[in-house]
Amino acid sequence: MKEFAKHEKDLIRKYDDQGYTSDYRHDSGKLLDTKSDKAYTPKDIKSIKQHRYEGMSNPSDLSILYALEMEDGTKGTFLMAYGPSVDIDTAEFFKAIPKEKFEIQ
Repeated sequence: MKEFAKHEKDLIRKYDDQGYTSDYRHDSGKLLDTKSDKAYTPKDIKSIKQHRYEGMSNPSDLSILYALEMEDGTKGTFLMAYGPSVDIDTAEFFKAIPKEKFEIQ
């Protein structure tokens, strides 16, 4: 996905149009699909695209949008803060995903 998007929500809409319709939340070392409550571990993630954002008015407002494909075919997005406001447990979850599963952006 090479198109430029100023805000995460613009790219989330584009991914949604491409079938990335699940939303995830991190809880107790797993990603949970917010609709089905199905739980995923780092090994369940097949492909990850990531897009980093810096706040237009506040450069310390940092986030990463992940587009995720799971081994069971489910696709969706996960938005995470990073930098000073990162949730350490969530960051550790994403660090546990094998690097070969990340697509270069």
